[in-house]
Amino acid sequence: MAPVTAAGDEMYALVERLYPLCRSITGDGVRATLEIVGEYVPLRVHEVPTGTQVLDWTVPQEWNIRDAYIADATGKRVVDFAASSLHVLGYSVPVSATMPLAELRGHLYTLPEHPAWVPYRTSYYQPEWGFCLTQETLDALPDGEYEVCVDSTLADGHLTYAEHVVPGQVPDEVIVSCHVCHPSLANDNLAGIAVATFLARALAERTPYYTYRFVFAPGTIGAITWLARNADRIDRVKHGLVLACAGDPGRLTYKQSRRGDAEIDRVMRHVLAASKRPHRVTEFTPYGYDERQFCSPGFDLGVGSLSRTPYAGYPEYHTSADNLDFVSPAAMADTLALCREAFAVLDRNRRYVNLSPYGEPQLGRRGLYDALGGRSDTKQAQMAMLWVLSLSDGEHGLLDVAERSGLPFDTVAAAADALHGAGLIKA
Repeated sequence: MAPVTAAGDEMYALVERLYPLCRSITGDGVRATLEIVGEYVPLRVHEVPTGTQVLDWTVPQEWNIRDAYIADATGKRVVDFAASSLHVLGYSVPVSATMPLAELRGHLYTLPEHPAWVPYRTSYYQPEWGFCLTQETLDALPDGEYEVCVDSTLADGHLTYAEHVVPGQVPDEVIVSCHVCHPSLANDNLAGIAVATFLARALAERTPYYTYRFVFAPGTIGAITWLARNADRIDRVKHGLVLACAGDPGRLTYKQSRRGDAEIDRVMRHVLAASKRPHRVTEFTPYGYDERQFCSPGFDLGVGSLSRTPYAGYPEYHTSADNLDFVSPAAMADTLALCREAFAVLDRNRRYVNLSPYGEPQLGRRGLYDALGGRSDTKQAQMAMLWVLSLSDGEHGLLDVAERSGLPFDTVAAAADALHGAGLIKA
């Protein structure tokens, strides 16, 4: 894993700021989250009205919550939303009532296998109310009457998402997506938001080849809304990556696109292997994060998903144990570094045509050998030039050259730059 860097510390600080906010698929928690992210990178925020048809879905009513609690007969709050946003079932309808514990139990959610943890539960599309609490708390509640309050609103409003664009040399786009709908869950997906934010800042330090569009949207309905609103320009999207669970101590995991042979899949496989990081590459499945929306058959985009330990792959997933102690600056720095390495390859993976294809051109008189003198990898660099010339037929990219030759991609790309500068190949 990469060492802790200044960026790692800054990403962790961003996660700390976002952690207390109560997010859902709509509402002021999403807006507050995007407002904070907007301090780091400029965002274009979109508000889509309730009732808007988006593909096969409809934008739901907006949910906001001010307070919620369960109080015992003495007035003591035994479950309190103010202590953690996880304590309330997401999208709970308002309720104000007094009821016996026996009746209340039907609205309580716990994790008996982890009695000290609070689960994360939602009811987005079916009107319901409820509370999430530890099994220990529930076991300690005596029979009796309890005051129940959920001070929330569910009304026509908007679904909110945001975009940040890093302009490139060409209008073809790379989509980087992360979901912004989860409440106090540090790894899923605040770490993904943080890595995406700092990746955008890193890409802006140069002018990349592709245009990079970062999408900060609620899971599922947000990605579907983005696709519906961008269907007429979806052909610009050439590659994509969904970021999630980016800060835990597990090894990096790349889930391939539905195609399995998209360029982003090849790049990620190559970079992970070349980096010598512990990692795993998995096949596509139509379950998980928003890669399943981007990869749906009608769009079939080349979008994969990068995480450390994947969704539902660690006990802390969707529980209060996915907290600030579960993520680290070092893990987020490592994820960010891998993304930067992968996009550097993606940006430079061009196809060239050999302008002197009949026989081997004389490199020495063009100063190409001399220009490499004194380097410890001179022989490797010369071999890279020969491989680039051999495979510059308009059909093979530089990644093909690196994989077939066994040479490092950076060496191959440097050779291509030298040959291009000498007028021997063209893109």
